[in-house]
Amino acid sequence: MPDLVLGISAYYHDSAAALVLDGRPVAAAQEERFTRRRHDSGFPARAVAYTLDEVGATLADVSAIAYYEDSELKFRRVLATYLGAAPYGLASFRDTLPAWWSSKRRTDDVVRRELEGLNLGPVPEISHRRHHESHAASAFFASPYESAAVLCVDGVGEWATTTIWHGQGTRLKPVVEIQFPHSLGLLYSAFTYFCGFKVDSGEYKLMGLAPYGEPRYADLIRERLIDLKPDGSFRLNMRYFEYLRGQVMTGRGFEKLFGGPRREPEGELTRREFDLAASVQLVTEEAVLKLARTARELTGESRLCMAGGVALNCVANGKIVADSVFDDIWVQPAAGDAGGALGAALAVAIDRGSGRAHVGTGHDAMSGALLGPAYDDDRIAEYLTAGGIPHRRLEPAALAAEVAKAIAEGKVVGWFQGRMEFGPRALGARSILGNARDPRTQSVMNLKIKFRESFRPFAPSVLADEAKDFFDLPQDSPYMLVVAPVAEAARRTVAADTGLTGLDLLKVPRSEIPAVTHVDYSARVQTVRERDNPAYHQLLLALKEETGSSVVVNTSFNVRGEPIVNTPHEAYTCFMRTDIDLLAIGGFLLSKADQPEWKEELDWRTEVPLD
Repeated sequence: MPDLVLGISAYYHDSAAALVLDGRPVAAAQEERFTRRRHDSGFPARAVAYTLDEVGATLADVSAIAYYEDSELKFRRVLATYLGAAPYGLASFRDTLPAWWSSKRRTDDVVRRELEGLNLGPVPEISHRRHHESHAASAFFASPYESAAVLCVDGVGEWATTTIWHGQGTRLKPVVEIQFPHSLGLLYSAFTYFCGFKVDSGEYKLMGLAPYGEPRYADLIRERLIDLKPDGSFRLNMRYFEYLRGQVMTGRGFEKLFGGPRREPEGELTRREFDLAASVQLVTEEAVLKLARTARELTGESRLCMAGGVALNCVANGKIVADSVFDDIWVQPAAGDAGGALGAALAVAIDRGSGRAHVGTGHDAMSGALLGPAYDDDRIAEYLTAGGIPHRRLEPAALAAEVAKAIAEGKVVGWFQGRMEFGPRALGARSILGNARDPRTQSVMNLKIKFRESFRPFAPSVLADEAKDFFDLPQDSPYMLVVAPVAEAARRTVAADTGLTGLDLLKVPRSEIPAVTHVDYSARVQTVRERDNPAYHQLLLALKEETGSSVVVNTSFNVRGEPIVNTPHEAYTCFMRTDIDLLAIGGFLLSKADQPEWKEELDWRTEVPLD
């Protein structure tokens, strides 16, 4: 009889549900994609319903429920933290304690009640895994490796903030652990907050901002904020951080150390923010690389798996790849808390006797991370027809050829195909695509389509077999989680002294693919193989036929502050609200020029909170 295990993560950020069948992920999605609330932390009711519907099951068919952390242990850490900081943090303690007493410390009971309320059948046994075990399981059990070192780094789970594990077959053994309040993730989030971005959301921005600055604060960070040892272990100097005492990350100590108050959200970016970003990014890279080397030494393994929020720092991941400390690394595409749902389900499935059959194939178990909902052409046609939306239907080859021609001409295309991605990256299923060779593409897509800050870089997708022609990347990067240098052969010579600094550096094209070349000659690369995403692979082949190169700008199909689109209606709405020229949705192609005038009673931008 098939063994179904449902994994759930909830109540912090990025709630999600994942369904595992005989040890293989078959469906997974974040709740935000259904509720349209970015980083939704509520119970993932819609995601649960989707995963079951995907395989035609009810809760009666599920063998076990796996929750991604130990809420009782987490409560003891929260209580100990407040007691240790007393009398500071009293207001925060007063605000948060009722929720812990009433529900958060008894999450198993809350999850059971929520599942019962869905009326999807009797609820099976519910168990939990510790937060970092869920991360580690999501990384190793889904990886293509028979054995590997596993490194998990994030803000905090129950107590752990950094862990190293040894994965062998169906066994996952903890090796070493660093505990709260000493956290590399919270160090990075403190700078995210101080630079005026949202914690647990704006870390991507800080990473993208770093190449515009110089790491002139790096020594100060090493001297005053973090005691980083040669083996990667570390301690933070807590006198400079406020997260033990309240609901902000930094206070007067940080302000005094770095020359003034934090930047106000949406305020002007100055050289200080550029240099702070560059500095904490450099220190983070140093710490992650040292930890990776220690993981190699402690486990003796030549392959590394990674998860946890810091594993989404693709620049640091690229440093591990470039260092060659491991022969190969594999990063869980849903490395954050959403992936904890999958990890918990995999851990329970393995304990119940499931194997890792995919390892024999040499591929991972993630199906290209395409584990979300799909809409077939019949459903898409029904939506388009009912709305009187002008469209053309094309065969797959013709659609790919026409979209490739449009991209070559400088048009921007919304690409909505197959199953939605699981995790924060758009990987060619819910993507906005543009011409990587056009130096105008970055500013046009940032300001007129994504409505986001101009400094944020775009990532390239490229056929895996062609990646070496453009990027110094010694391994595949199917999930866009490794930053690599642009190859010397693809670079343009730039005068050393242009006189430009800060955001003006954007004005200098640095390669023959300027729209995806960051100011430090780097790129966050996605390599594409046919087995992972046949439709997207076909498009890149058509683009190569059209232009001689398969490199394309690939960004998520959404606007700033909005989750990635899930449904045909959301795709069409985003298409009409922005300057996207074409929408390729299933087997249909829509041109903006053919569409009726778009009208909305309210300004939609007031309804989408900034990220």
